[in-house]
Amino acid sequence: MYPARLDEKGRLKLPTAFQTYFSALPERKLFATSLDRRTAQVYPMSEWRDNIKFLQSHTEHARAARRVAFNAADLGSESEMDGQGRIQFSVELRRALEIENQPVHVFTYKGRLEVLPEKVYEEMKKDSGDVTADDISDLEAAGLK
Repeated sequence: MYPARLDEKGRLKLPTAFQTYFSALPERKLFATSLDRRTAQVYPMSEWRDNIKFLQSHTEHARAARRVAFNAADLGSESEMDGQGRIQFSVELRRALEIENQPVHVFTYKGRLEVLPEKVYEEMKKDSGDVTADDISDLEAAGLK
């Protein structure tokens, strides 16, 4: 978990480890969006294209897929990491999540960056305190190392 901040122009400065990861990708384009209008996600473009295909073809939860696809399209934008390791977020995304020139918390999850506004970070921190020994045992039995 890395503390970060969006600057006055809506750019997120990435920690060095994330800069190295994105720099090594064959395709430089990224997609910054929100699936739930609470947190932001930054995907390598190839991963995002796979998500678009999934959302367009997923029929088991078609209504949820349509809502997520709408949110992503409404708030998302393509970006590239600049020479200083920053990623631009759209005005719509920044305003919807209320993260303009605000502190955020960044971590990786399932091949993407998760960007948490301070309020969401505090909620998740409180909620994660409810993890029990049984939760850990269940996850280890399922493959957690």
